[in-house]
Amino acid sequence: MKAFRAAAMAAIGAAVLAACASAPPPPPPERTLRVNVFPGSTNAPILIGMERGIFAKYRLTIELQNTPNSDEQRAGLAAGKFDIAHAAVDNAVAMVERAGNDVIIVMGGDASMNEFMVRPEIRSFADIRGKVVAVDAPNTAYALVAKKILKNNGLIEGRDYTVRNAGGTMSRSQAIASNPELVAGMVNPPFSFTIREKGLTSLGRSLDLIGPYQATGAFVMRPWAAANADVLERYLAAYIEATRFTMDPANRTVVVETLVKRFKLEPAIAEQTYAALMTPGVGLARDGRFDMAGFQTVLGLRAELEGQWGGKPPAPGKFVDLRYYDAALKKVGAQ
Repeated sequence: MKAFRAAAMAAIGAAVLAACASAPPPPPPERTLRVNVFPGSTNAPILIGMERGIFAKYRLTIELQNTPNSDEQRAGLAAGKFDIAHAAVDNAVAMVERAGNDVIIVMGGDASMNEFMVRPEIRSFADIRGKVVAVDAPNTAYALVAKKILKNNGLIEGRDYTVRNAGGTMSRSQAIASNPELVAGMVNPPFSFTIREKGLTSLGRSLDLIGPYQATGAFVMRPWAAANADVLERYLAAYIEATRFTMDPANRTVVVETLVKRFKLEPAIAEQTYAALMTPGVGLARDGRFDMAGFQTVLGLRAELEGQWGGKPPAPGKFVDLRYYDAALKKVGAQ
């Protein structure tokens, strides 16, 4: 009898263990993430991910914040006012090099849809001589792109033109369109299309004028990433999945309708913006991948125009940590 009871207990224990082994793991805890961005179409994957429940699938609630300029965004990230920033990744480099912040870039986003937009009276780069160019922060990101484009065309800041702070792309485009003193600036969609209706024209895309450039990406404080690795990986996985949805031609109508609604665009402008987002080498990067060659351009501009690092860019690994992205890609499966 004792042997029978022992055998029965062993069988029950084995059954319990088998049931536990086959039970699905508990879902991860729900989290709210504060994500800070510049208003613009490069945020399409985030907007789509929020609207289509993709972030919710990963048990994430996104609190989306708009920043008026890069100075406030960099200061806010360093102060812990939000968790994740999406902007031109040169801002992360500036945080490390100029402010001593422990920041890492964790993902790409787009390859810079910026165009060098000018007022109607400007017909060539030579016409900018003696005039004012609108920028965000004068020593980061697209301001450096503008300065490099002008340098390639024989114009040097301080000698041939000056720059003036006018805020992020939305504010900058409005300033160029309304203020005759500001004759040019880098502008991306949808604003590069809306200001065309006011007579402004393009002297070329940044890709064509200076080559590949790693533009928007996600960056975070390194200690926050280490303490919240699972949450960050879930966020990046959701972003990747949302990017795939956004770039799937079958979802064109959904994406265009989102652009119309979010940015109060005319359908024709939304269609143009969608086309720009889908343009290879210019628009959204597949799976939000980081373009290391384009990032070399980012570092090269800073070295050349700001004289940083003695004119010789450091290795990208000082600023980039893609381990969280790689883990996220495994969650969704590579394509």
